[in-house]
Amino acid sequence: MTNTTPLKAIFINGTLKPSPARSHTDGLIDVSKHIMEKNQVETEVIRVADYDVAPGVYPDMTEHGFDSDDWPAIQKKVMDADILVLAGPIWLGDNSSEIKKAIERLYASSGDLNEYGQYAYYGKVGGCLITGNEDGVKHCAMNLLYSLQHIGYTIPPQADAGWIGEVGPGPSYLDEGSGGPENDFTNRNTTFMTWNLIHMARLLKQHGGIPAHGNQRSEWDNGARFDFENPEYR
Repeated sequence: MTNTTPLKAIFINGTLKPSPARSHTDGLIDVSKHIMEKNQVETEVIRVADYDVAPGVYPDMTEHGFDSDDWPAIQKKVMDADILVLAGPIWLGDNSSEIKKAIERLYASSGDLNEYGQYAYYGKVGGCLITGNEDGVKHCAMNLLYSLQHIGYTIPPQADAGWIGEVGPGPSYLDEGSGGPENDFTNRNTTFMTWNLIHMARLLKQHGGIPAHGNQRSEWDNGARFDFENPEYR
């Protein structure tokens, strides 16, 4: 790969365990992170459980009754990045409370606009990684990818990957004998996801993001209608 357009990627890990406890999700993140770093992508992993992130749907929850909130600093890193990967475990067949909280806080800034009058997440690329020892990988990925595209992220092909052990109590990804790190299906999908994120992010960055016509909130508010016609007034 010769394209060296500089990129930044943020992995948000929604494990329920704060550091230094071992996170199986971190183990799968490392696979994607290693590929990115080999290809001139600057990476950072943020474990939500390590921070005092208040629940809510506002940019700074200290303005809404909470004594402290670490999310504004995390949000700044998200906005500085070209790629966002949401990663987390499955609990009761669904995404963890920590990753759901992160989605709510990302949503809090979805109404902000960029310099072109588009929503601020336009031009950024998103994907997800899921781990666990119970069923639900596709359900969890569906929720995360829908949420990311809804707030403005571009989702490339095959932008999710995951690993689960046997359905029911059993070994997790990094446990001895789990087969997780050696699983060809997981490794293939994680690799394809990572490269598709890199390819899409570089394409968008080289071309100035999503074309700013027909999707500018600022222009719509000023009366532009981008070829829309209300049938009632034809």
